[in-house]
Amino acid sequence: MIIHSASQVLTLAGGPQRGKRLGELGLIQDGAVLFREGSILEVGSSEKLLKKYPDEEKMNARGRVVMPGFVDPHTHVVWAGDRSGEFEERLAGKSYLEILEAGGGIISTVRATRGANLEDLKDQARGRIRTMLKHGTTTLEAKSGYGLNQITEQTSLQALLELDQEEVPDIVFTYLGAHAIPPEYAGNPSGFADLLSGELIPALADWWPTMTDKPLPYVDVFCERGAFDLSQSRQILEAAIEYGFPTKIHADEFENLGGASLAAELGSASADHLVVTSIDDIEALGKSDTVAVALPCTPFGLAEPEYTPAKAILEADGLLAIATDINPGTAWCESMQFAAALACRYMKLTPNQAIAAATINAAAAIGMDGIVGSLEPGKQADLLIMDIPDYRHIGYRFGTNLVGSVVKKGQFYLGEED
Repeated sequence: MIIHSASQVLTLAGGPQRGKRLGELGLIQDGAVLFREGSILEVGSSEKLLKKYPDEEKMNARGRVVMPGFVDPHTHVVWAGDRSGEFEERLAGKSYLEILEAGGGIISTVRATRGANLEDLKDQARGRIRTMLKHGTTTLEAKSGYGLNQITEQTSLQALLELDQEEVPDIVFTYLGAHAIPPEYAGNPSGFADLLSGELIPALADWWPTMTDKPLPYVDVFCERGAFDLSQSRQILEAAIEYGFPTKIHADEFENLGGASLAAELGSASADHLVVTSIDDIEALGKSDTVAVALPCTPFGLAEPEYTPAKAILEADGLLAIATDINPGTAWCESMQFAAALACRYMKLTPNQAIAAATINAAAAIGMDGIVGSLEPGKQADLLIMDIPDYRHIGYRFGTNLVGSVVKKGQFYLGEED
């Protein structure tokens, strides 16, 4: 099929965009995209492609924007229950860390998730994934992390593996057994770090190949006060690397412990949150291929005034991406469009920068930039037809869904073919 007569085709061609390059859209006015058998064959002007392929099936985009599907590189989409009561507590003045230290926060979701079975977890996550697709997310990373023991973490990953087969978006997997300190290890984070590095990660390395032939998942750790300190985070990530796992890190959401520099040193795919990251850590990221993943929905959800220092990361020639961080406690948000709107307002990104951060750079944060994140020959035909005449409406508008049609691997899953 040729989708033609787009007001703008945003190709995002040329790979991940470092530093001040962020925002190169590869824009084609009156553009067209040709795809066959799930892959993009050619991108160019409507006049050129219609003339070159006169017998191809056609769809008129009617002056709307065509762009790559959004890639959400940081989600916690599998959990049970909700934390609406804690939202009310925060409004009454309690901080996130106060709630966590009192046994709420992540631990309350752990209790609910441990009490859910595989089908419960799939059913609850399925609705979120379908909402993400409706809002234009065609590829997402998804973490375990609300089990904090072997059986529930593996059940969460099994749920994700099955959802990847059953639902439309591609899912990239992350093991986040080091999300928090479980109740049975309260006051003993080093003991839980020893369990993770000495038993749970090796067990995961044995279990994963019995479930799938997909590559090993990422291993992630929450490097933060109240979770794992820098040395414990290093211990866990180095154990993961020893067993062949790629790595990620949650860092600098509330306190700057040096997690971003650790990620850069270890060659982690990404360092995520990065709200209070130091200049030294930012410079370390800028000298590495570790992607800085900002999660603007999270400080918004917490009503916090500080956001990821995007301009400093770009000045340091860093790779910047954005994600929703969809989770039950701080950011129940399925929309990358809203994440982009927040990034424009609070991180001071321009719409074109936010789009690049939500597509090609987001794909780089999960090792998928050779497959998705841009409209280039040979890549998957994952694209959106947006009900807007100009790309700048992304970021400018919020609180509504601007997606007209979603195409995944060349198939329409939302919107009608003409």
